[in-house]
Amino acid sequence: MTLKEGQRVRLAADLTLAELAAPADESPTSPERGSGAGFLALAAGVEGTVERVSEHRHQSQEIREYERLTSLLDDFGHQMPPGSRRQLEEQIGSLEPAWTAYQERKLRVTVRVRLDNGFVLDGAPGDFFIAEG
Repeated sequence: MTLKEGQRVRLAADLTLAELAAPADESPTSPERGSGAGFLALAAGVEGTVERVSEHRHQSQEIREYERLTSLLDDFGHQMPPGSRRQLEEQIGSLEPAWTAYQERKLRVTVRVRLDNGFVLDGAPGDFFIAEG
C-alpha cells in the first residue's frame, strides 16, 4: 500500500514507544536537560492524517558513481571522442551489477502522521498504518 500526504489512516496495531523525553526543539541527550524516560502507548485504530511520506534507500558510493557516470554519458557522450566514450561505457558496465541490486532492494517508507488525539508520529514505518477506505 502506498500512503500519500493528506490521506486518512488508522494505526494497524497497538504501539508502544519508550524513549528519553525532551522538548521537541531540544535533544533528549543534551547535558543541560538531564535525562528523563518517557513511555507512550497508542491503541490500534487511532486515526490521523498523513503529513509527510519519505522514501529511503541506502546509496553506496558505487551507486552514486553509477548515477554520476550515466548522467555524464547522457549529457556529453555525443561530444566525446570515441575512446573516451568507450572507456566511460566500460566503467558504467562494471557498476551495472551494483545498480541492478540497488534497484531490486525494497524501498523503506516512513511517514509523519498527525493523530486525531493530537499526537504526532514522525519517522514511523508506513506499514504501521492502514489507509481509511
